[in-house]
Amino acid sequence: MRGHDWINTLLPDELLIEIFRRLDSKSNRDASSLVCTRWLRLERLTRAAIRIGASGSPDLLIHLLAARFSNITTVHIDERLSVSIPAHLGRRRSSGNSSVKLHDVNDKHGSASDQSDLDSLCLSDSGLASLAEGFPKLEKLRLIWCSNVTSEGLSSLARKCTSLKSLDLQGCYVGDQGLAAIGQCCKQLEDLNLRFCEGTSCLSLELLALYSFQRFTDKGLCAIGNGCKKLKNLTLSDCYFLSDKGLEVIATGCKELTHLEVNGCHNIGTLGLESVGKSCQHLSELALLYCQRIGDAGLVQVGQGCKFLQALQLVDCSSIGDEAMCGIASGCRNLKKLHIRRCYEIGNKGIIAVGEKCKLLTDLSIRFCDRVGDRALIAIAEGCSLHYLNVSGCHLIGDAGVIAIARGCPQLCYLDVSVLQKLGDIAMAELGEHCPLLKEIVLSHCRQITDVGLAHLVKGCCTVLESCHMVYCSGVTSVGVATVVSSCPNIKKVLVEKWKVSQRTQRRVGSVISYLCMDL
Repeated sequence: MRGHDWINTLLPDELLIEIFRRLDSKSNRDASSLVCTRWLRLERLTRAAIRIGASGSPDLLIHLLAARFSNITTVHIDERLSVSIPAHLGRRRSSGNSSVKLHDVNDKHGSASDQSDLDSLCLSDSGLASLAEGFPKLEKLRLIWCSNVTSEGLSSLARKCTSLKSLDLQGCYVGDQGLAAIGQCCKQLEDLNLRFCEGTSCLSLELLALYSFQRFTDKGLCAIGNGCKKLKNLTLSDCYFLSDKGLEVIATGCKELTHLEVNGCHNIGTLGLESVGKSCQHLSELALLYCQRIGDAGLVQVGQGCKFLQALQLVDCSSIGDEAMCGIASGCRNLKKLHIRRCYEIGNKGIIAVGEKCKLLTDLSIRFCDRVGDRALIAIAEGCSLHYLNVSGCHLIGDAGVIAIARGCPQLCYLDVSVLQKLGDIAMAELGEHCPLLKEIVLSHCRQITDVGLAHLVKGCCTVLESCHMVYCSGVTSVGVATVVSSCPNIKKVLVEKWKVSQRTQRRVGSVISYLCMDL
């Protein structure tokens, strides 16, 4: 009806914003924003992305945009593109009769005296600080050839935009402080592009972790290897386009490397690891997870070249076997921690070599390695004084191996023997007699262990035992559960089926018992 603004009267802000979001084109949104000041204000709230080119004063432009659009999550600034600020906006910020200067970015004939004017064409640290202040919800930022941005501006961005997930610094000149700030503050960062950042000076970079950088290639890794000579700690996780070539450059360029983790980088293989073994003599920790292309020769070379290796982790490396472990044992006599999971080619021979030569080993985990049996544990017990042992799922291990550990490793504090179907009460009795420092034990799925075995176990370990997991132990009844909780004054956690806990036990120590969720 003429004279009545039914839409503005009846529709709340939230509904109008949703309508604006559903408009199918920018031109329609722009037209709608011209209807009235309310629609202009609400339409601006629907804008999530802006694209900015080189202008007479990019810092001013960002300041103006930040004041108008508060819900921006994506910003693209490309100084190869020429964009002018409307004259009335420039005059609004100008003093006297002067106005914002606009330059031809392709003019190559300017004098040296024009350098300060030419600098105004580029986004500065001040402009980047304004961007961070104005767009705190920022998740994706592209700064293309923003040559005046330095670490100072990048640090301001990092402190304000902690939700940043994607950062493209293609052609920018940033250094150690800026990238370090991004790493410290932007914990959700998933994508980082440093392409054409030849001026990037990260000479002091010591730690770099790249997780799921899907577009990161050997070119970027080679740049790191050639430029970051002080790099000590490197994690490469799910970077599918990296290969041996990139890791070779890291190895030859970053000779101070002490920690290396390669996780799910399926194109990195034996040759890349061989380069690490040849060049990274200070390597102390190595983790290889889901590396199907790395074979024995790679670890043999690590054994020959990395004499200071103290920790090795292998997970789902199907091509690594006994030859690799023998090589590690021969060369890495300082090994203290060895964790292996689902490496089915590793058997008794490799673990026996470790027991015979790695006398400093205190932390051993061999999970679901179905070729490792009692002989391996006997060798470990004879050569090493373990504090931590996990042999979950190694079905060839029985009483003989665990008894050897009990007698040879009196300092044992943690033991996981879950899913060992051949393990029985005799081993429990030996643990109780010889391992007085045992604090945590996992017995789940050990069907041969009974209440009798538990009684012998806690008889010797009762004063220090704090945790006992024993779900799906068919030989254990409510009597065994009661024995554990009543005999161990420091017990803090017992994991068991609920039906095995008597009401009396529940009343006495119900707070320390955790139940397996299951339908009965």
